[in-house]
Amino acid sequence: MHRIWNYLQEYSLLLVFGAITALVWANTAPGSYHAIVDYPLWEGGFVGHLHDGHRTLTLHYLINDMLMAFFFAIAGKEVWEAVALKNGSLRGKKAVTPLIATAGGMLGPVAVYLGGAFVIGKFGLLASGWAIPTATDIAFSYLVGRLVFGAGHPAVMFLLLLAIADDAGGLIILAIFYPQGDLAPQWLLLSFGAALAVWFLANRLPRLLDGNNPRRPVSSAVKRRLSFWPYLIAAAASWYGFQEAGIHPALGLLPIIPAIPHAETDFGFFAEEERYQTDLLNRIEHALKAPVQIVLLLFGLANAGVEFSAMDDVTWLVLGGLIVGKPLGITLMGWIAARPLGFGLPEGMRLADLPVIGCVAAIGFTVALFVAGVAFPPGAEQDAAKMGALFSFGAAAIAIVAGRIFAVRRKHVVQSPAHLPSSG
Repeated sequence: MHRIWNYLQEYSLLLVFGAITALVWANTAPGSYHAIVDYPLWEGGFVGHLHDGHRTLTLHYLINDMLMAFFFAIAGKEVWEAVALKNGSLRGKKAVTPLIATAGGMLGPVAVYLGGAFVIGKFGLLASGWAIPTATDIAFSYLVGRLVFGAGHPAVMFLLLLAIADDAGGLIILAIFYPQGDLAPQWLLLSFGAALAVWFLANRLPRLLDGNNPRRPVSSAVKRRLSFWPYLIAAAASWYGFQEAGIHPALGLLPIIPAIPHAETDFGFFAEEERYQTDLLNRIEHALKAPVQIVLLLFGLANAGVEFSAMDDVTWLVLGGLIVGKPLGITLMGWIAARPLGFGLPEGMRLADLPVIGCVAAIGFTVALFVAGVAFPPGAEQDAAKMGALFSFGAAAIAIVAGRIFAVRRKHVVQSPAHLPSSG
């Protein structure tokens, strides 16, 4: 049983299972599906969406706006370490070409989506969905990348760099362009104030009190007795600040991440070696790994329940943005970075690998589903957009064919593979 659970967890199959279950359920018994997803858990509370003049906490809100905060926190942790640590993967010249390719992988889908909406005469109606095809699903793109290139190919790490930078861009887009109600930015003082307070009280102040004592008695006592609890309290305050500020509360834990003590070494994206780190940030991440997989199962159940009859123009705009715009944008901007700008490619990687990477990165799924849920109000357009995000799984088959067309030379490694990332 333990092996089965590990297999499901490592390959994010719980998310896939949840999505497939939701699709089947919504197309066979749509009434019961929507009744469960929108079931009111608590009426008159201080969280939830406005409904009939008062606030209601629904199952959908609990999953998307509260529980998914832990998923985005893990993604944010990887971004933070990649950018902030001295040997982080998104620092220095080695990251320039993937970062520029990432820009292409976001601008290309936007251009295809908005251009298509203009051509069919629905620009005003569908323009708000422009960010949906900018997403790249980390877990599934990683799996397909290993299948196409082999675990030892430098294109796999290039793809991971691109995917995590893409997620960082997606978080910024969600925060800026998709507010959840009237903006009240003064509430962000609560979020960032909580982060600053917990950093000082639970981290910096104990070190100051220790002085030059090499045994660090105060810091050790705080670490032993308080553990993660001060950060959990600060996280709850930050989440509430984001909700009241009108910014999607699923991003509400992000300000707390830099305040949590972390190691000085970044072993890479979701690396297996991180489980042996004793810093609090890595301990929290690995403690959340299994619960977040359950959250992703629930997310798939709550968001992928779309009836096939919902397919509309926006379905093909989202899909076109992903499977056409992504490869074109990544190939063009990657070439510009590698050749005219002279930043080059990782050793062992060819320019011909860029369009294949673009096809792999076209798998939007998780984040694309999430953005679709905030880009359009509940209804026909939202369902059609979600269908486009689900169909992006077809990019896996396109990537395999592209690998053969561009004669990808697969490379394997002898050592045990790195720890597979969670979905994102």
